[in-house]
Amino acid sequence: MTDAILTCAGLTKSFGGLVANDRIDLSVGKQEIRGIIGPNGSGKSTFFNVLTGFYVKDEGTVTFDGEDVSNLKPFEIANRGLVRTFQLPTPFSNLTVKDNLLAVYSGGLRITNDKRDRADEILTFLDIAGVADHLASELSGGQQKLLELGRVLMLEPKVILLDEPTAGVNPALSLRILDRIEAMRDRGTTIVIIEHDMEVVKSITDKVTVFDQGRVIAEGTFAEVATELRVQEAYLGKADESDVGTIV
Repeated sequence: MTDAILTCAGLTKSFGGLVANDRIDLSVGKQEIRGIIGPNGSGKSTFFNVLTGFYVKDEGTVTFDGEDVSNLKPFEIANRGLVRTFQLPTPFSNLTVKDNLLAVYSGGLRITNDKRDRADEILTFLDIAGVADHLASELSGGQQKLLELGRVLMLEPKVILLDEPTAGVNPALSLRILDRIEAMRDRGTTIVIIEHDMEVVKSITDKVTVFDQGRVIAEGTFAEVATELRVQEAYLGKADESDVGTIV
């Protein structure tokens, strides 16, 4: 990890009287796998939505690769290389797997040979080339998650935000997804991952940021945050210091 590629300062988003993100400061280094964890309703998905322009921030700034992207639209942010997946994949169900990749907009009306070659490379990389001609609707849940990952890879991203990439996926495909995430990092991509499975977070992340009630309450390696009293209280309720263990 070297210089920060993604930072936010004072990032705030409210919905009526509910403050979903409350003055969040966060910095992610290049080629890092950062975990974002916290109880349900702690503001994690809202944070992703604000970073990528799906929600308009109330206050604060988002800086990506040296540029202030706080007020850009989602497609403008994605075109700069900051992309995301969603917890529930939404492929074009009536298109084949390969055509789903080719449908990702990359400028112009014509599908070039370079774009076809990139789609083939991604299908091979994700180990779904064998279902390239299948309709997306025929895929399992895990395969659809891989397909969604393939679609964002078509944009040649610098940073990928993954929202629970292993949720509802069988163990074998979960391992494949995690292996590909690490391979993407090794190729130079930065990954930020929301994940509820603490074993996944423990095994794959370089650093973890913990959210609770819209705020960052802890940050560090998984081993460091797992034993913090504030993190224990966020997940398990108020506890005496003598009761503190780990969150797994």
